[in-house]
Amino acid sequence: MPDLFEPMREQRRAASMPLAARMRPRVLDEFTGQQHILGPGKLLRRMIEADRLTSLIFYGPPGTGKTTLAHLIARHTNCHFVDLNAAAVGVKEVREVLADSKARLGDTSQRTVLFLDEIHRFNKSQQDILLGDVELGLIVLVGATTENPFFSVNSALVSRSQIFQFEPLTQDDIRSIVQQAASDKERGYGNLPLDLRPEAIEHWVTTSDGDARRALTALEIAVLSGGKREANQGGRIVIDLEVAQESIQRKAVVYDAAGDQHYDAASAFIKSMRGSDPDAALYWLARMIHAGEDPRFIARRIAILASEDIGNADPAALILAAAMVQVVDFVGLPEAQLTLAQAVTYMACSPKSNAATVAIGEAMADVENNRTVPVPRHLRDTHYSGAQQLGHAGYKYAHDYPEGYVPQEYLGVDKQYYRPTDRGKEATFRAYLDKLAKIRAAALQNPQPPEKT
Repeated sequence: MPDLFEPMREQRRAASMPLAARMRPRVLDEFTGQQHILGPGKLLRRMIEADRLTSLIFYGPPGTGKTTLAHLIARHTNCHFVDLNAAAVGVKEVREVLADSKARLGDTSQRTVLFLDEIHRFNKSQQDILLGDVELGLIVLVGATTENPFFSVNSALVSRSQIFQFEPLTQDDIRSIVQQAASDKERGYGNLPLDLRPEAIEHWVTTSDGDARRALTALEIAVLSGGKREANQGGRIVIDLEVAQESIQRKAVVYDAAGDQHYDAASAFIKSMRGSDPDAALYWLARMIHAGEDPRFIARRIAILASEDIGNADPAALILAAAMVQVVDFVGLPEAQLTLAQAVTYMACSPKSNAATVAIGEAMADVENNRTVPVPRHLRDTHYSGAQQLGHAGYKYAHDYPEGYVPQEYLGVDKQYYRPTDRGKEATFRAYLDKLAKIRAAALQNPQPPEKT
């Protein structure tokens, strides 16, 4: 006998759900954002609409639609859908799902879609349990993660899955989602006397940082707290900029000190300095400081760049970097941000050369891969009595000759590792080495021993 009260209970359960959960799209056309993977004709949309799913991994920051899309897949597919969170289940529950899916496939030919949220929470051995059934096609795995799957998910699972990267929602996306929730009479606040000011929406659009859940939660808090019920507003719930600011508090920068955000921000930071863009470099510096990055890590990256990307084009960069490392360690934040900013702008505005970096790389490759070059006899140590008997003689002391230089062999093979650029101080080095090369060439044409000074 049908339960006549079940629709009422269902309605009450829905009303008690958070706004972000109530406002989840019910059909694919209601989904906002991620057009690079869900736009018309895109692979993922075609797979969903044709109900031809392979195992999928959704990867991206929070609040961008990973779980929402998984639930839309559940609505569109003819497969049996199981929803699990890796943070809340263990091996036993997963084994039960796999056993049920195998039995269901054998009895009814119906496949099972297993949505495993936060799949990165499973360790490698737990993920291995899924591998056999995924490989045989007994289940379709849809995993969602905020961590880079190439680091946090078994390579065997990754190789058997389509990876789709979700991007933070655009400001237009967030604005549309908030406005829809405010006007929706069935799931949102369309039936309330709501006076939602444009400046409040814009504040949430900016501070949510592409996270729809965060923006909707802010709207929900503002509404449930009553906004500003001013008498002259006829009892309307007024949500202005002040209420919006109180409902979302401090802007949260998505940043995992051990994950993608850490490495991506550091990469952008370094590449901005290397690319001589002080403004971009300062932004990424501020982003890392705001997120709580270790200032010593930032200082180390600057010091490395001083040698790797500036080198002898401006030798003072390394001196400044060394001083910066000491100051940052001695002073600490927040004051050390001034020293970091000084160093960052200096590095970004310095002439660039990686000639020394390339040179040591080539020399290291020769040492590791080619025949070892013996030390020429005239360069070998002579500070013992038997050195002359071994033939360790013939070294010419450079300071005894004009220019403080005398042509002689220092390596024994014809190699050039260091090729100075014509930028900054390195242009002087290049001119000097060119001058010495002419002296050597002249000495080869006229092999008379040069005069000592």
